[in-house]
Amino acid sequence: MRPHAGPMTISRRTIIKGMAAAPLAAVGGGLVAPAAAEAAVLTPGRFTLTERLGNGSGTYAAQAAGLAGVLPKATVADVLASANRDAVHLTGAPSGVGAFADGFAWNPGDQGVAEWVPQGVTTSADALGSGVWGGKRVVLVSWYFDTDPDGDGVPDFPVNKGVRVSFVDHSDPAAPRYRHVLLVEPMRTAGGAYSYAPVQRHAGGILWYGNLLYMVDTTKGLRVFDLDTVFEVATGKSDVCGLDASDGRHYAYDYRYVLPQSGAYDNTGTLLRFSCLGLDRASTPDSLTVSEYAVDLDNPAVDYTGTGWNGDGTKITTPKIVRWNLDYTNRKLGSTTASEAVTVRQGKIQGTVAQQSRHYLSTSNGGGNGTLHAVTSGTDTPSTVLRLAKGCEDLSFHSSATTDWKYAESVIWNLSEYAGSRYVYAVRAAGS
Repeated sequence: MRPHAGPMTISRRTIIKGMAAAPLAAVGGGLVAPAAAEAAVLTPGRFTLTERLGNGSGTYAAQAAGLAGVLPKATVADVLASANRDAVHLTGAPSGVGAFADGFAWNPGDQGVAEWVPQGVTTSADALGSGVWGGKRVVLVSWYFDTDPDGDGVPDFPVNKGVRVSFVDHSDPAAPRYRHVLLVEPMRTAGGAYSYAPVQRHAGGILWYGNLLYMVDTTKGLRVFDLDTVFEVATGKSDVCGLDASDGRHYAYDYRYVLPQSGAYDNTGTLLRFSCLGLDRASTPDSLTVSEYAVDLDNPAVDYTGTGWNGDGTKITTPKIVRWNLDYTNRKLGSTTASEAVTVRQGKIQGTVAQQSRHYLSTSNGGGNGTLHAVTSGTDTPSTVLRLAKGCEDLSFHSSATTDWKYAESVIWNLSEYAGSRYVYAVRAAGS
């Protein structure tokens, strides 16, 4: 995972380079203040979000209605039925992974592509208690576009194509199939026509809850997409996204479907990096948790210096896990004020998911295998559950109580990001 450090496109690789070159340089030119310590349990009221229903072009609902007037609507079922890529069933665990239960790899093109990097995972077992959507067992994976995949500071691709989501039909685990869908933000052109733009964010974590897909936006909060509002667009132009004035048609970098943003929750609280998130169906009510990334495993300080943050720009010695309750009747947040906030002494957190007070964390280790950890709220020191793949990322909990997509015991889905070794797989949550 290489999250954005602010509204502009800055990779984690760039952040690390800058820290190595000038470890004591602060944004204002002085020395970085020592990291401040925080308690294991924090006051949840410090962490607030504000729902936003539109942008400078109007409300998202009005813009979706405008697009519906010029584009054919589609459904998740349509996307799955038109799956155009074959995934590869995993008959065994990726190297070093413990307690393996199930999984797949991408087709050769997606395994090796440099500019698209997989990050977030969620499934239809998150979306509905039955575990299926329209009779299908579905896995969703987010990918962000890296304009500088070799990390030399010189963009290899002139256009940031944003975020795509793979809709994987996993109904037959021996033969999964998938199609990519581009996430877009609706907008209107200078002439007032309905269009959209790519969502140029890191997409470090996603969760599917009912008809809504949530995505973390590192410095801003959460973005929301309504899966009941998918549009089919024209293909044949790989360098155009939105309304093409030359022919009056809408394109999406040659993807057939777009999923427009339908809402957002902007951070109006203090000091939180929205790096990853997961759904907790075991809590009452259902809830989501957000956790933070810190570069150093041994000294996991989260750095809030720079622009685009609420708060005072200090460094905090331990990442946070923050919970917001959900309302199952409309799939939105039940409250924009957090219901829980704790700290965890763990660096390089790439994914988080909770089961009540038990929080699971995936942590990366450079070129080595990652680790699945667990920590109980208020204790702040995690224990090891099992080993994950190299380049491990997001997490999604899949309960054994799920009725129509059942495993013998509860599993946790994970994915890995490194080109050539990209897997989406489930491990037994008990670790054995």
